[in-house]
Amino acid sequence: MQVHPPHPAPLPPYSGRASSKQSCCSDWSVFTPSKEAGRMQPGLWLVTSILAAVLGVALLEDGVCRAPDGKDGFPGVPGLNGRPGQKGDMGEPGKSAQRTGIQGLKGDAGEPGPPGIPGNRGYHGPHGPPGLPGQPGPKGNKGKPGNILEQPRPAFSASRRSPPSKGRTVVFDNIITNQESSYSPQTGEFTCRVPGLYYFAYQVVSSGDLCLSITKNRERVVSFCDYNSRDILQVNSGSSVLSLAAGDQVSISTDPARGSMIYSGSEADSVFSGFMLFPQIG
Repeated sequence: MQVHPPHPAPLPPYSGRASSKQSCCSDWSVFTPSKEAGRMQPGLWLVTSILAAVLGVALLEDGVCRAPDGKDGFPGVPGLNGRPGQKGDMGEPGKSAQRTGIQGLKGDAGEPGPPGIPGNRGYHGPHGPPGLPGQPGPKGNKGKPGNILEQPRPAFSASRRSPPSKGRTVVFDNIITNQESSYSPQTGEFTCRVPGLYYFAYQVVSSGDLCLSITKNRERVVSFCDYNSRDILQVNSGSSVLSLAAGDQVSISTDPARGSMIYSGSEADSVFSGFMLFPQIG
């Protein structure tokens, strides 16, 4: 007679996916062998174990119940640096902000830059003071001998006949001698053309008090006076040596306040003369 193994007890109905890990694990106790199961027959135990394994795999595949996660492992060794990336795009310029920091120390002077473009020419400055006199030059060659006949020799002499009135200037209108035409019978003045030393003299007949002066450029140089109390003809004379430059003028003038009685007649002549003694060199 064959002995059939007893049928296993029916499993509790499966209510779907477990709500939580705890519920799943609590249901797993159904398949945990107990002391009573230890007393079961080997064949029944084999069938129960297989069924529990199949059911456990199905539950694990569904992700409803799984063992708790383990602890994190130790950090691994840092890997090697990667390759440098490509240069990024230029960013937008930053906004200017008010300087709030403390100004640093002045830096060292930089290298001199290249020369700049020449500027516009400025105005001429004032002339500087004259420099020191230079060394005398070498002596020149000897000149040709001069000829005294070729040198100018101004000289004149004139008397009074019917002279025009020229204020205080005494005019001698009758030319006796007039070398170089330096004397003017219209104005009574001698004009120097050759610088040098000149001798001038006059003799004037008076019929009363008379004061005369030799003038240079209308300024008195020397004066001579003759007082006639007997109302007779008298001669007033005077002379002088003058140094003249080109353009200087010499004449005879009166002084009305002290007497100006010049005789005009045919009995005696009044004469004014002058000539150059020697020219002035240099």
